[in-house]
Amino acid sequence: MKVHRGEVQLGSIVAEDVMGMAASPIIPKNTVLEEEHLKILQAFHITELIIENAKANGRPLRTSPSGNMEIEQEEKVMNEPVGFFDLYLKTIREYKKEFMNWQSGTAVNVARVRELILPLIQMVERNHTYVHSLHQYSTEKDYIYHHAISVGIISALLGKKLGLNSGQVNQLALAGALADCGMAKVSPHILTKEQPLSESEFKEIKLHTANGYRMVKDTPLLKTETKLAIFQHHERFDGTGYPAYEKNDRIHLYSQVVGIADVFHAMSSERTYRSKQPVFKVLDMISGDLFGKFDIKVVNSLLQLLGDLRTGTSVRLSTGQYGEVMYTKPGAFTKPIVKINKTEDLLDLSQQKEIYISEVLFRKFMSGV
Repeated sequence: MKVHRGEVQLGSIVAEDVMGMAASPIIPKNTVLEEEHLKILQAFHITELIIENAKANGRPLRTSPSGNMEIEQEEKVMNEPVGFFDLYLKTIREYKKEFMNWQSGTAVNVARVRELILPLIQMVERNHTYVHSLHQYSTEKDYIYHHAISVGIISALLGKKLGLNSGQVNQLALAGALADCGMAKVSPHILTKEQPLSESEFKEIKLHTANGYRMVKDTPLLKTETKLAIFQHHERFDGTGYPAYEKNDRIHLYSQVVGIADVFHAMSSERTYRSKQPVFKVLDMISGDLFGKFDIKVVNSLLQLLGDLRTGTSVRLSTGQYGEVMYTKPGAFTKPIVKINKTEDLLDLSQQKEIYISEVLFRKFMSGV
C-alpha cells in the first residue's frame, strides 16, 4: 500500500526498501516504523513509501472515504487471512488473548494453541523463506507473544530437519509456543518494566519454566517429553542453564530444540534491553560464542535451516553491498560465496570474518516464482 509520509502511522511495516542518496536503504523493508523513522523520512525528503496492509499489532490499515488512513474496528479484523503475513498477525492477536486468560487464572487450552499454531507451521513447511522474516515482525511491546509463536514455528522446522515424524513435529511446535506460558504468572510490572531488572525480579522471571510445567502437566494433549521441554528449555549442554543445571544427555532433544529456537529468536528480535542482530550474525554467534551450550546436531540443524541459501538468492552484506549467492561450501552454511552486483567480484565470506549477510532479500528472489 502506497502512502504519503504525513499519513504514516506508528507501528506500520515497511513493505519495500526506502532508498535515500546512498546505495543502502535508509529504512529496510520489514521495519516497524517508530518516531525516529518518521524523522528520517522528513530529513531525506521522502514523500511516499510502500507499507504493508496491516500494522505490527495485527490491525489492518484501510482508507476512509476522505482519503485518510484509518484502522478497522477489532470485530472486523478477523476475516479469513489471505497469506502468511495476515495469518501470522491473526495468530499473534489470538495467542495474546490466550496469554491474558492465563494471567487471570484460566487453565491453558492446549487444543486452542494447537489450532492457532499448526496452520502457520503448514505454510512455513511449504515455503521456508517465511522463517527469515519472523524476527522482523516482533515488537518490544508485544514481544512475548511474537516470541512464543516464532519459537513454535522454528522448533517445528528444526524437528523436521532432525528427521522427526509429523506427530513429533507438532508436539515440538506446541512445546515452543508454550515454553513461556509460565510468564503469565510473573508480576505484570516485571513483564512491562523498561528499567533493568533487580536480582529478585530476575529470580521471579526464572521461575517461569517451573510455573509453565505446572500449568500443563495434567493435560493429556501434550506428551511427557513436550512437558519436559517446557521445563528444560533454559538448560544448557555445559550445565550453565536452569532450573536444574542439567548437562549433556540429561537434557531431552525437545528441550534442546526449543532452547536453541528460543535463543535464536530472542537474539534476532528487538527487545527492551537489547537491539536485534542480523540473522546471519546471530547464527555465527550461536555456532561460535555459544559453542558447547547446545548439542552440535541441533546447532547444525539450525544453521542448515536458516543459513543454507540456494544459488541465486539475493542478499545484502554488512558492508552495504548487494549480491547473490553463488555457492555454499559444506559446513559453511552462513558463509557462502557471493557475487557482488556492481563489480561481479566473487567474495568468499568464509574467508571474511568481519563481513556477514545482513539481510536475505527473498522478496526479490521469489518475485518470479
